[in-house]
Amino acid sequence: MALFLCLMVSSVAAAQERATANGTLTAVPGVKVGQYTLSERPTGCTVILVEDGATAGVDVRGAAPATRETDLLEPVNLVQQIHAIVLSGGSAFGLDAATGVMRFLEEKGIGFPFGGVHVPIVPGASLFDLSVGNPRIRPTADCGYKAAQTAGTGAVQEGNVGAGAGATVGKTAGVSHAMKGGLGSSAMTLPDGLIVAALVAVNAAGDIIDPTNGQVVAGARAADGKTFLDARKLLRSGGATPAEARQNTTLGVVATNAVLTKTQAKRVAQMAHDGFARAISPSHTSGDGDAIFVLATGRKPGEADTSRIGALAADTMAEAIVRAVRQATGVPGFPALRDLK
Repeated sequence: MALFLCLMVSSVAAAQERATANGTLTAVPGVKVGQYTLSERPTGCTVILVEDGATAGVDVRGAAPATRETDLLEPVNLVQQIHAIVLSGGSAFGLDAATGVMRFLEEKGIGFPFGGVHVPIVPGASLFDLSVGNPRIRPTADCGYKAAQTAGTGAVQEGNVGAGAGATVGKTAGVSHAMKGGLGSSAMTLPDGLIVAALVAVNAAGDIIDPTNGQVVAGARAADGKTFLDARKLLRSGGATPAEARQNTTLGVVATNAVLTKTQAKRVAQMAHDGFARAISPSHTSGDGDAIFVLATGRKPGEADTSRIGALAADTMAEAIVRAVRQATGVPGFPALRDLK
């Protein structure tokens, strides 16, 4: 009997270790992520699949959004479950990527059945990265389809991939002082089995701040090209021009295994924006289309504490933002953090 109990404890411990080993969005069961990168520019798209369906919400804070199907996510509207979210570069052109994801899901018979076909619900958003490389190269429906084909449950690749491939940060002193952004992800698994995870494509006008110490991690560079001007100081001195830095938008996705209603999912999305505010300065400017989507798979039964999940979402989102710039690599005209060392 003692041996049996020992084996049971070991099995549970091993299962918990496997569950926490993946510290990215796909730590949430039922969530898959696929990416496609057009390295010749670079730009790309990131696809989050929830093929069994998930409750979703969204909160758009930036003043220059490029979005698709976000009205469906309002709590008063009919649709209760979605099947994918698409984040892409390419500005409004990049919204085409979602069409390819719809085609992929329809071929698999995923979506709401109607008249012999299936209609997948695929909201999306795009960020402005046309200033990096050839602006005529941008994600298409074919890119979305290929990203969906690669979707899996393994740890999400970070840095210069998918929607983060052409992302940049630190433009408050002009694009010539900017740095490379990217895609980052983070997840936490709590002792009670709750999982809260985030994925983000960081293409901000502002600097990236490490909330643990308040220091600039990446952002507007000084004349030496290696030290930081610090957008917070620039704003106070009148030397920053965030209104002119219109080539931006940070896009995030929060996923949880909790049971949430659409109203609760929207509340979590609103709270998750605190992660943007902690790790990006300034955030939600008139030149950003900042948006956060929330997915709730409902695989952890029981009543959810929305305030707790929202607070954890903000923490996880801030960590993912910092990871995005730490994992990025430089491209011509936009050095990465690792290039400054």
